[in-house]
Amino acid sequence: MSVHQVNKTIGEINERIRKGKAVVVNAEEMVRIVKKEGKVKAAREVDVVTTGTFSPMCSSGLLFNIGQQPPVMKVSRMWMNNVPCHAGLAAVDSYLGATEPSEDDPLNKVHPGRFTYGGAHVIEDLLRGKGVHLRAQAYGTDCYPRRELDKDVTLADLPNAWLFNPRNCYQNYNAAVNLTSRTIYTYMGPLKPNSNNINYATAGQLSPLLNDPYLQTIGLGTKIFMGGGIGYVLGAGSQHVSKPPRNERGIPTSPAGTLMLKGDLKQMNARYVRAVSIVGYGCSLSMGVGIPIPVLNEELAWFTGVADEDIQMPIKDYGYDYPNGLPRILGHATLEELKCGEIELNGKKVPTVPVTSYSMSLEIANNLKQWIEEGKFLLTEKQEDIVSL
Repeated sequence: MSVHQVNKTIGEINERIRKGKAVVVNAEEMVRIVKKEGKVKAAREVDVVTTGTFSPMCSSGLLFNIGQQPPVMKVSRMWMNNVPCHAGLAAVDSYLGATEPSEDDPLNKVHPGRFTYGGAHVIEDLLRGKGVHLRAQAYGTDCYPRRELDKDVTLADLPNAWLFNPRNCYQNYNAAVNLTSRTIYTYMGPLKPNSNNINYATAGQLSPLLNDPYLQTIGLGTKIFMGGGIGYVLGAGSQHVSKPPRNERGIPTSPAGTLMLKGDLKQMNARYVRAVSIVGYGCSLSMGVGIPIPVLNEELAWFTGVADEDIQMPIKDYGYDYPNGLPRILGHATLEELKCGEIELNGKKVPTVPVTSYSMSLEIANNLKQWIEEGKFLLTEKQEDIVSL
């Protein structure tokens, strides 16, 4: 065994947190520490690295219960502000998807497909304390005789309201470009013709899954910052890639791991849960997520020292290749290059546009850091591994 080897446990780190002795840094600070001190000294000095991301996360939604009022009801169809909800769960349970559009969106009537209001907006309205119009229908049974319900509700009126997000926190992602001769409208934002802009989405060196690329500390039961409140990892998210290609630093070079998350909407802050209307595409929900990475050993110190220059993002054509399911990659660019404002692609300088807010991601990492330093947030042991990457 090397005399330099460092091994800590989450229990030991939590005890340091309780005593106010834990050394907590955000992932941006850890980059400088590892570069200056090396991974061994960094592992000895630092207990926790906090990460953060704030980006549109389409695969999100609200799982909620509206409560019963006499006569009781078994809902079969439901709308919130004319946004359809899925009511095929139980009597008054329902799920509202973030990307579900309103049935009477005024812009959609003029420009089909260009929605301005949807499920994400209902979620933000509820979180901001606004009233939302609830309409429900049922076929009626002997035990649930009510057939219609029509009333305004607030978040306080809902007995239960959880964000239950099937796919958040992508581990790396595509940088999107359009090689066709017309502007196209995508979930990555508008892409100008003839590769006149490149849009990318990641918090890079702050991003949770890029700081623990093999998910050594993240799994079922990991406690996280979610939307300004406490949330938990439930496991792998949908579209989780089990064995992505990686660079020499272990960072995936294509879209890879994802997380399924759950948190109580009533604990959250609307600053970190925001509806977005993406022109020509529809609605999405920008989520703020922060995950603490315990520095248990030198390897994790090394991983949490990842810098933007280490992260290579695949450049893909969203004009033809992506819609047709073609895997062609035009090349790679580091996040450091993309953040400079332009890169060279096929001999042409192309402007780059971030979809993820780095400043908000850093704010989230710093909030989580403060919670831990003040003893308000203890780390949790994962109860189950996420499928090996």
